[in-house]
Amino acid sequence: MDRRAPTLRPRGRPAGFQRWRELLFLHWETPVAALRAVVPPGLELDTFEGRAYVGVVAFTMRDVTPWWSPSVPGISNFHELNVRTYVHRDDRDPGVWFFSLDAAKAIAVLIARAGWHLPYHFASMDIEPRGDEVHYRSERRWPGPVPARFEARYRVGEPIGPAAEGTFEHFLAERYLLFASRRGELHVGQVHHAPYPLHRAEVSHVEESVVAAAGLPPTEGAPHVLYSPGVDVDIYALEPAARPG
Repeated sequence: MDRRAPTLRPRGRPAGFQRWRELLFLHWETPVAALRAVVPPGLELDTFEGRAYVGVVAFTMRDVTPWWSPSVPGISNFHELNVRTYVHRDDRDPGVWFFSLDAAKAIAVLIARAGWHLPYHFASMDIEPRGDEVHYRSERRWPGPVPARFEARYRVGEPIGPAAEGTFEHFLAERYLLFASRRGELHVGQVHHAPYPLHRAEVSHVEESVVAAAGLPPTEGAPHVLYSPGVDVDIYALEPAARPG
């Protein structure tokens, strides 16, 4: 599968711009059958060495704007949490399927649900540094399903740089395509950014119910953990996904 093509900048003007900051990537191996049951037809699960994963990514959005507008204080900055897995179409277009995206800004949730057909939810969220440890908390408000909570305490470790192609870290982090269902039809969107500058990280506590709220088995055991200070991102509009063949 060509995993380099989606990293290239698309033609045309971006629909908007965002800065993704302080990203905590948590991943758990999840039974293929459980994921297959909640991923729509037309998409296949993208696995690493035959194993499938669900990811929970906690981060902060900065300067979220359409191409024609500057950043607006009070609107353009907010925390976000997403639950996702990895998919492809007919052994091409490796990308992300989102089960949920929780955000701490109600207007952003309404815009994303209407314009991007993504399952956004409004949540009460905060990030609090406590010495060398970071405390991230999220609790979904609307719409359901609820409860859908997430809480983690973590420390950032040594830098490991951008992930090399073919590694597990590259498989998890370097995703530039997203899929969405729009009026029953599969659509695909693309983002463009520099490769993530990655760090090791250590989680001292994690408690969550966002995965179960997505209709998946509850997570078990310690997650695989990565951290990135962030990237600046160009966002491209959703387009109908070409049918395989």
